[in-house]
Parts: sequence; C-alpha cells; structure tokens
Amino acid sequence: MPHLLRFSRDIESRLERLAQRTGKSKGELIESCLAMGMHDLEAQFLLEEAVSAPLASHRPALDQLLRESGLGA
Repeated sequence: MPHLLRFSRDIESRLERLAQRTGKSKGELIESCLAMGMHDLEAQFLLEEAVSAPLASHRPALDQLLRESGLGA
C-alpha cells in the first residue's frame, strides 16, 4: 500500500499498539478503519436523504384519509 498520508505521532503510536495487540498490519488496520468510517458516512447520508424527502408525496393527505374512512366532513 503506498504511503499517501502522514499521520501524527499520536495516531502512529496508537496504530502500532493496535497492530501489536491484534496481530494485524498497520495497513490492514487503516483499511478497516476507513471501511467502517465510509460505511458510517454512507449510512448517515442515506438517513439525511430519507429525512429530507417530502413525506407528502408518499402518503395521502389526512383529510383524504378521513373522507375515505367516513370520519371526515
């Protein structure tokens, strides 16, 4: 894996400790962290898109539901 990023000393030392504890290489740990982070971001964006989508286009209006049920005026 090409070394594209330079990490701070803190992150480098944390990666070293994790590599020793897990038996994985630093590259594997970085890829795993990146994959988890990307998954979280994608999920967040999907949630934001779902919330921002207009609800009115997906459901009939309340007054229409009441009329159809016989409860409306």
